[in-house]
Amino acid sequence: MNNLCFQPRFHFSKKGFFQLFASVIIALSLFALSASAEPLLCGIDRLEASGFRELSGLRVGLITNAASISRKGESDYALMLRSGVKLKFLMAPEHGFSADIEAGKKVGSSVVSDSLPVFSLYGVSKKPDIRQLRQVDLLLFDLQDVGTRCYTYISTMKSAMEACEEADIPFMVLDRPNPVIPLQPEGFMLAHGYESFVGAVDIPFLHSMTVGEIARLLKEEYFKKLDLRVIAMQGYRRDKFADEYEGFSFRSPSPNIRSVDTAILYPATVFLEATTVSEGRGTDAPFMQFGAPFIKSVELADALRKYRLPGVLFNTIVFQPGSGKFSGERCYGLKLSVCNRKAFSPFRTATAILLELQRLYPENIALDKRGLFFDQLAGSPLFREMIKKQLSLETIMKESRRQVEQFSRSSSARYLLYP
Repeated sequence: MNNLCFQPRFHFSKKGFFQLFASVIIALSLFALSASAEPLLCGIDRLEASGFRELSGLRVGLITNAASISRKGESDYALMLRSGVKLKFLMAPEHGFSADIEAGKKVGSSVVSDSLPVFSLYGVSKKPDIRQLRQVDLLLFDLQDVGTRCYTYISTMKSAMEACEEADIPFMVLDRPNPVIPLQPEGFMLAHGYESFVGAVDIPFLHSMTVGEIARLLKEEYFKKLDLRVIAMQGYRRDKFADEYEGFSFRSPSPNIRSVDTAILYPATVFLEATTVSEGRGTDAPFMQFGAPFIKSVELADALRKYRLPGVLFNTIVFQPGSGKFSGERCYGLKLSVCNRKAFSPFRTATAILLELQRLYPENIALDKRGLFFDQLAGSPLFREMIKKQLSLETIMKESRRQVEQFSRSSSARYLLYP
């Protein structure tokens, strides 16, 4: 019997074999990674996925506005009504239910879906009425924050938590992304006596926390008797900006925060609200540009470039606001462009801008004219005092780091929900 030897019709060298093996391993790894990657689901999406069983049989109130939508783009309240949730009323924060009313303007109550009342939390009172809360079994909070302490939605949340504790009803937070969470915590902590509606929670100015995490901190430090329930997100990480999640839509939570890019620059320019310099309201790029009739753009740009601020570029600009400061007047100033998000330091940039405005135009910017408001935005009079004394940028940043590190060591980590 002849011995038959079957030879393969193809041949690999050792080098070719190992190249093929490596390619297969990489392909399998990529497949496993894509298979295991979770889509971002916000609190409202997770409630929907559960069939709203957490709300079954309960009479519910909801703090919300037009930016609070599901992954599919449906308003949270409409989704709840369609799913049979016993929604008794809505409550709206600053900027109103439609999120289109300018900052600081009082908001009245209204009605949606023909008969669903919307009570204002930025009108006669900024705190839910206890009598209204006693009409429900649970109050929900579903608002899109922007990651900076002076943005008032976390102040609204604190007031609501206090009211729920007094009314003895549970408070549930449907968590949403902090759109700028990869940016490191910066700025000054809230000093005693400087609490206000633009600074109600003792966290860093740029806080790097979600509303669900802040609610956990508030319960522990202020509202120990409150029944707090947080519906955490799924597929959320601290290393991604909100617009980096596939399928997630960042809706403008107020008229002048129109994108994640704006939210990134907001903490760098918001202090200008307390000066005579326009922060870009009434233009097509609020908080992304600033100016005034008295500023010499080239002079200011040259001064700021000497700081070599990371991740940001300055370009001279002329604009004419349609409303707000200098409405109808030509303003000369700068437009900021973030060229490296993760290297960008909003508070460092804000500090450099204020130092140079104070040095070049001390009489014009009138830092003391609205000094209390500036201090409430900053959380402390220390920042304004350091700017006026023209202390170095590094001296101011060193004090900021000291305060933030003390907060991080003492409290922040135990409230965090996400890697």
